[in-house]
Amino acid sequence: MHAHADALARHIVQHHAHLRAGEACTEAQARHDDDEALVATLTRTHAEAALAVLRASRQLGFVEEDAPCLARAWVAQSQRTGHFDATHWPDDAQDFGLPAHPRAKAFAPCPRELGLYAVLPDAAWVARMAQAGVPTLQLRFKSDDPAAIEREVEAAVRAVQGTPARLFINDHWRIAIDAGAYGVHLGQEDMADAPLERIRDAGLRLGLSTHGYAEMIRADAVSPSYIALGAVFPTTLKRMKTAPQGLGRLHAYARLMRQHPLVAIGGIDPARIADVMHSGVGSIAVVRAITAEADPERAARTLQDLMRAGREASENRL
Repeated sequence: MHAHADALARHIVQHHAHLRAGEACTEAQARHDDDEALVATLTRTHAEAALAVLRASRQLGFVEEDAPCLARAWVAQSQRTGHFDATHWPDDAQDFGLPAHPRAKAFAPCPRELGLYAVLPDAAWVARMAQAGVPTLQLRFKSDDPAAIEREVEAAVRAVQGTPARLFINDHWRIAIDAGAYGVHLGQEDMADAPLERIRDAGLRLGLSTHGYAEMIRADAVSPSYIALGAVFPTTLKRMKTAPQGLGRLHAYARLMRQHPLVAIGGIDPARIADVMHSGVGSIAVVRAITAEADPERAARTLQDLMRAGREASENRL
């Protein structure tokens, strides 16, 4: 079984080389001693294919927790279609065990196309970009002073009043609820600690960060308002636990999570917007592409124009 699984893994890697990212390993390194035991927990059929997918996932640089997600999905796809197809990367929600939409206990919805999404350091920036017509904003205010955080969140909520801008608050969910923000954005670690039912019952929208298959599955389980996919490209703004995912993976992730509003984030500059929009996401989040510019308002207009052009070009390809 091992020799055939290795050959099948090579076929998967060769056909899906555009998904390679992160710390890709060699064929020998992709063989783990406990793989057969892991396969036994995943499936009683297509064991050889599952073993091949585990090894191919590692050779393509997927993090270890993503490998069994892909193996399980590929087995489910094979059972559904009646055969294993190494050329068809799984992208059907049912093969990943994701329930159908609509869902009874979903967070409040937001538009599928959130448009340009500016991640901003303080309320003054929020006010500036709301007045500039940026449709979706996030306050990412960092401080160890609870009073300062409360003042900044409240000021940001006031700043978008009377404008069409949607304001998400990064992390500070308690204050966001009290201040009446449009929504909250949480990372994976914060999602595990926050009382999500309380946020949902307060009527706030919820956005969640994801960096791969296992995290997307966890995010989907709470039926958020949108899912962020990243980091697409290298970014110097924060230290990431996962490598840049690249355009190939972004396309694959967007196909799988297409029932959710999707936000692409991480190192996206004007030159890359057309390619990112072609993935099917409805929003692009930026930080330095606005805040580091000499004329942020003009930069925001340019980015939105490029997003519209990219969307139109993608639609014309269909």
